[in-house]
Amino acid sequence: MNKLVMAALGGTMAGVLITTQLAGPMIAETAGKTSSVYEQLDLFGDVFERIRNQYVEVPDTQKLMDSAINGMLTGLDPHSSYMNAEDFAAMQEDTKGEFAGLGIDVKPKDGYVLVVSPIDGTPADKAGIKTGDMITQVNGASVLGLTIDAAVKLMKGPIGSEVVITVVRDGVPDPFDVSIIRDVIKVAAVKGRAEGETVVLRITSFTDQTFSGLKTELKKAVDAAGGMDKVNGFVLDLRTNPGGLLTQAINVSDSFLDEGEIVSTRGRNPVDNERFNATPGDLAMGKPVVVLINGGSASASEIVAGALQDHRRAIVVGTKSFGKGSVQTIIPVRGDGAMRLTTARYYTPSGRSIQALGVMPDIVVNQPPVDPNKTATDEAAAKENKTRSEADLRGILSNDSMTEEEKAQLEADRAQTEEAAKLRSTDYQLAYAVDILRGLAAVEKAP
Repeated sequence: MNKLVMAALGGTMAGVLITTQLAGPMIAETAGKTSSVYEQLDLFGDVFERIRNQYVEVPDTQKLMDSAINGMLTGLDPHSSYMNAEDFAAMQEDTKGEFAGLGIDVKPKDGYVLVVSPIDGTPADKAGIKTGDMITQVNGASVLGLTIDAAVKLMKGPIGSEVVITVVRDGVPDPFDVSIIRDVIKVAAVKGRAEGETVVLRITSFTDQTFSGLKTELKKAVDAAGGMDKVNGFVLDLRTNPGGLLTQAINVSDSFLDEGEIVSTRGRNPVDNERFNATPGDLAMGKPVVVLINGGSASASEIVAGALQDHRRAIVVGTKSFGKGSVQTIIPVRGDGAMRLTTARYYTPSGRSIQALGVMPDIVVNQPPVDPNKTATDEAAAKENKTRSEADLRGILSNDSMTEEEKAQLEADRAQTEEAAKLRSTDYQLAYAVDILRGLAAVEKAP
């Protein structure tokens, strides 16, 4: 998750203040540590000169420096890294919600490239790439040992060109190749729709467009459902959402809260300690909310899920989230590049850190695998074997307890319930969320 701020000045000032308060033996200790650092820098200079003068081929000194800086940062944690000018420009495009590529969010793992999540509707998603896939080769070239940025570069290329990635997937015995046609990835950060009386808001990423997209799509879906009076609740689908901008996660959380803390960040320097609170105004107007998460829900997604869960504003459903509880600051450096540096941990309103633990759903619901062998014939047979009821018998007594209008309303409610049940065959977790809201609405209507 990128918190796009200029943090270099604040860090420097903090260092000056600390230094001026030291005295006596502490100054001597600091001087000794500084001397040791200078010795290490001399060692680095010696190694750099040896490589430049004695390597079997003339090395590219810029690549040497880039690799050295990146190695220093990636050695800290999986989310810190160095971006040269080209990489920095690409990152800025990504946060705008439009970029060229395959449409997957990735991270390094065991020397290879792990797919955190494919972005809905992108070439990678259409090609069947899944969360948890491991990419081992790109166009036949191994990615083993490459930095994540170098591996991503291999997957980028001209729009319309083909790239073949080799994938290792759990449950599949052998690696297999997937051909993908590169395209411009225009990420619609939010997509809304009405499922009967339930409004479903699917958030795929947290870019500059997310909060504005949420407001627009929510209004459209509410109108499609017949107005807020006809809506029984909202499903916030954050599954396989890799995260993004901290500010957008705060805005989305605030959309469903009237007051209270949303998230806090705590770092080594006071400048990184912040607390963000909700402001009055609930876009859902107090209606029940269900948040859907899974193992691909990371970072900003976990901030939203954690905030709404701690405030008991939403029921969280699905499986345990990814567990990325750290904040990265993008710090521009000379040469038009930047470093992505982990500067803080974030905490949910109750004070818990989800780092390496994730957000645990209130109700665990696994997504059953789709049976690829199930055919239309099988479904027809199931309908044919449906149990008969009293209504199917001849000469039955009439129901005299309801008016014709009440019977028509009952049939309409039944049709809506059966339509919602069909969702279970395509998205069981979402169907479960919709059923929760239908149940809550039924309880509220009870006399």
